[in-house]
Amino acid sequence: MARPMTTLATFLAAHPHLAIVEVRSAIGSTPREVGAWMLVSPTAIFGTIGGGQLEFRAIDRAREMIAAGSPKADLLDIPLGPEIGQCCGGRTSVDIALVDAELRAAIPKRLESEEATYPHVLLFGGGHVGHALAAALALMPFRVTIVETRAEALGGMPDGVTTRLTPVPEESVRDTPAHSAFVVLTHDHALDFLIVAEALKRDDAAYVGMIGSKTKRATFKSWYLKEAGGSETDLARLVCPIGGSAVKDKRPAVIAAMAAAEISAALFSSVS
Repeated sequence: MARPMTTLATFLAAHPHLAIVEVRSAIGSTPREVGAWMLVSPTAIFGTIGGGQLEFRAIDRAREMIAAGSPKADLLDIPLGPEIGQCCGGRTSVDIALVDAELRAAIPKRLESEEATYPHVLLFGGGHVGHALAAALALMPFRVTIVETRAEALGGMPDGVTTRLTPVPEESVRDTPAHSAFVVLTHDHALDFLIVAEALKRDDAAYVGMIGSKTKRATFKSWYLKEAGGSETDLARLVCPIGGSAVKDKRPAVIAAMAAAEISAALFSSVS
């Protein structure tokens, strides 16, 4: 999947006539939050304000305004009830305005600013699960980096995923902002242990996970407490195995899907 900024640039270049739709207020149960926005052209859309009849009505109104060349902004105030075929029960108002040259220039900066707030996810290891997990997380509002010691393992990563080749991967843990996620799944258990021990020093980490089994966790625990000077308190923050144990399927894509949900829950709760 392409990075949103790349997709936006392509969309803007392809559509000279646009309207922007933005959620002004959201009361009660609503599809999206205040500030959510989308772009509408006569033939396409970029982004979403939550779908359903609310979005359909906003798109229709935006296209009417584009066709008329209406310079005046509009406001839709819609109760999300049975009368429009939605049962959210809340109420949403959305602003709709044509995109002029000044706004067209500002939109990429707006998205860039939003992306700068995305939490970081560092994946240590570019094997089968690393690739699958990178692909799953690339769809999310995260800044995903794959850290590897092997150059050949970094090929074929999804668009928008940063790659970092380093002989000392644990150093990357120290340079990452607070509330980041660290997911350790290298080709070497000893390397896994070193990286996890470094990540557990970060008491501001939103998530520290290691691929493996209960046996691997037990082996790590013994080493961590006896050799690495770790504590039971810090060890309790380690998620291993990643993705939980409810699903027994060990195919990389399945592990990645389960782990992505787990990581997302940790990251979103840490910034809420």
